[in-house]
Amino acid sequence: MDKTPILVLNAGSSTLKVAVYEFPQPRLVWEGLLDWSAQQLKFSVPVGDSVYHHRQSLADMGTVDRSIMVERFLANLWEGQHPVVDSPQQIQLIGHRVVHGGDRYAQAVLIDDLVIQAIQDFTPFAPIHNPSALEGIRHAQHLFKAAQVAVFDTAFHAHLPQTSAIYPIPYHYFEAGIRRYGFHGTSHRFVSHRSAQLLNKPLTSLKLISCHLGNGCSLAAIEGGISIDTTMGLTPLAGLMMGTRSGDIDPSILLHLGRTANMDWDSLDRLLNKESGLLGVSGISSDLRAILHAKAEQHPRAILAYDLFIHRLRSCMGAMLASLGGIDGIIFTGGIGENASQVRQDCLANFRFLGISIDTFSNEQGKGDRLISDGSGQIPVLVIHTQEERAIAEECWQMVHGAVS
Repeated sequence: MDKTPILVLNAGSSTLKVAVYEFPQPRLVWEGLLDWSAQQLKFSVPVGDSVYHHRQSLADMGTVDRSIMVERFLANLWEGQHPVVDSPQQIQLIGHRVVHGGDRYAQAVLIDDLVIQAIQDFTPFAPIHNPSALEGIRHAQHLFKAAQVAVFDTAFHAHLPQTSAIYPIPYHYFEAGIRRYGFHGTSHRFVSHRSAQLLNKPLTSLKLISCHLGNGCSLAAIEGGISIDTTMGLTPLAGLMMGTRSGDIDPSILLHLGRTANMDWDSLDRLLNKESGLLGVSGISSDLRAILHAKAEQHPRAILAYDLFIHRLRSCMGAMLASLGGIDGIIFTGGIGENASQVRQDCLANFRFLGISIDTFSNEQGKGDRLISDGSGQIPVLVIHTQEERAIAEECWQMVHGAVS
């Protein structure tokens, strides 16, 4: 069978992540990032036994038009020193990460006008992410003639039991679509499948807690490959303490601030989504690396922010454990989950009664997908590099061709 390139666009508010995978046996052949915040683009291409890396300042491109920059960035796929396709026409399938698909989509779908309208309809629940996905779709429509597929973060959680999905408010709001949807679904799905491979056990037999920890954080309780509970809710604001997001708080705080501080809805939105979390408590940064550095220098609010982050993480892990009624493995993924060994060590310290024991060397110095629990532990703990773009490409291939080779 001829090799088929699948293009993946993961569009955020400040970045555009791009990857090209060849199928039927998935192989990454091009990976790039267009970063508006850092004002740079970069991409890498495997060439023989080495990797070609390219980095460029956006200022060197001589334009401030985002659409033109995206087109020039993607043109590197068929132009330049190491093209991976002969022309745009060689791309026949494009996958997009879409954060919110609401209750309409339980799986990936081919994009048409109805799907575009649905993504627009759910923008109020994902005001940062869904517009970026729509922008990526428009760019792809302009540049390519390929079929496009929407892969929704919410789809993995589409079969949450009603006890997890329904909020204890009047039932007619649930009928109107106000419910827990959950997010990071593509990541949670990928790492749960990868953990089954590492544990050499069928996914259908496993009860797992998946911890996706980054600037945005969420947990998922996964039983037999199905999400049965998760920490994020109607929007990505709910659940854990995050970089700038508060996570769960007493709703009456908003009523109190509205009444006593005359804060309007936009101010409250900004407070909870942009000014809270690690940034709000520490007053230093939303980046955990900066918090850890300040903590090492005994900065009191950095210590408080870190301790609060760990406390909330432990609390929510306990809730996921209760939903599962047992545990066969704990997975850490995402920028913090994969790289912050101290977070893994500290949050698991209170679960030693379950028979969790961490191998210090593997936790602190190990590389790649691995077990970090030692031989004496009864419950495996894994660190897995999430590959959302690969998971999206595989879903696209499966839609058209069936199982991945």
